[in-house]
Amino acid sequence: MPSGDGPAGLLENLEVNVRFKLSALWITAMFSYVYGDILSFFVPGRIESMVNGKMGIGSTTPVKLLAAAIVMTVPSAMVCLSLTLRPRWNRRLNIAFGAIYSLMMLLISASSLDRWKMFYVYLGFVEVLITLLIIYHAWTWPRLERRRS
Repeated sequence: MPSGDGPAGLLENLEVNVRFKLSALWITAMFSYVYGDILSFFVPGRIESMVNGKMGIGSTTPVKLLAAAIVMTVPSAMVCLSLTLRPRWNRRLNIAFGAIYSLMMLLISASSLDRWKMFYVYLGFVEVLITLLIIYHAWTWPRLERRRS
């Protein structure tokens, strides 16, 4: 649909396919997760704690590191899966993982109410908005209109 923006005339406004929207939202969520982890290195005592084998949820263990890797693999996989899965499974997985990651970020944000971790609360809020948008776009996935013969 044309839009009247700009002095040079009408600008084309193409509809973005829901698959691309979902993939882009997962990419945005991943960047926020990574930025939060990078910023956490600047919290006083964080690096020393990591060197001493402590993570946010107690002692660092191989199982906890594997669990963290699995948790971070899902958004990475959803970037690709949002573009390639059949619509029914695509929609279901985006709704399910969008909900799981929204709840997870709410819990992390609630446990980060500390002066030095306010960036986590902010990023958690942004990440919840992003994953809620994922749920919304998957939920409202356009349906094919049935032709009557």
